[in-house]
Amino acid sequence: MDFSLTGKVALITGGSRGIGRATALGFARAGADVVVTSRKLPDLEEVAEEIRGLGSKSLAVASHIGRLDDINALVNKVNEEFGRIDILINNAGTSPAIAPILDVDERLWDAIMNLNLKGLVFLSQAVARVMKEHDGGKIINVASIDGLRPEPMPNGTYAISKAGVLMATRVMAVEWAQYKIRVNAVAPGNVHTRLGDSRFEVIAGYEEELVKRTPMKRIAEPDEMVGAMIYLASDASSFVTGQTIVVDGGTMVA
Repeated sequence: MDFSLTGKVALITGGSRGIGRATALGFARAGADVVVTSRKLPDLEEVAEEIRGLGSKSLAVASHIGRLDDINALVNKVNEEFGRIDILINNAGTSPAIAPILDVDERLWDAIMNLNLKGLVFLSQAVARVMKEHDGGKIINVASIDGLRPEPMPNGTYAISKAGVLMATRVMAVEWAQYKIRVNAVAPGNVHTRLGDSRFEVIAGYEEELVKRTPMKRIAEPDEMVGAMIYLASDASSFVTGQTIVVDGGTMVA
């Protein structure tokens, strides 16, 4: 089976840190040229320089995926620079505050949904139009096990957004298979990222509680998501679409 990404162009949102950065470097090692995007250009430039150090081409683009104008400008820039987009990793996500559904206000709801779901769908749409012209491609959405079942802490709006990501994955997979575009998702469990670790600062003892709930008895590192990403982005998964790979250390089956 061919896990190589040589000759492919990948666009990764939320690429400056965490799972996005780990995936960008993993894809470069697998041979891909990688475009990384997030809101802060200096952080992206550091990742792009690391990618170039691995022998791949890289482009850093500051963009807010929750804004349609930014999405269109981003896709146009990548297409102009590389002439194609073979792989899209929808990794950007947010959960700026923790609140039970009873207390969620419109501003918090919109902040989460605009980036986690609306931006993901419309970026996928824009990229799919490019992929159609180049014999297909692969789209991988970073969801969460929170989209499969609510987390113990009051973070319901985030969970709802990720459940939407899972359904969006299935819908796009069905509609775009005719264009040779495969769409899948990775649903991480608890991972040491800035967003993930922010929960531990809010609720004392929460990290220990999650470790107890995880059969492998630890929190994952971002690098541990990369294998699933490469599988779905490569020809090794050539007959896989509309699926979600859960990478959670056994939490969902415990």
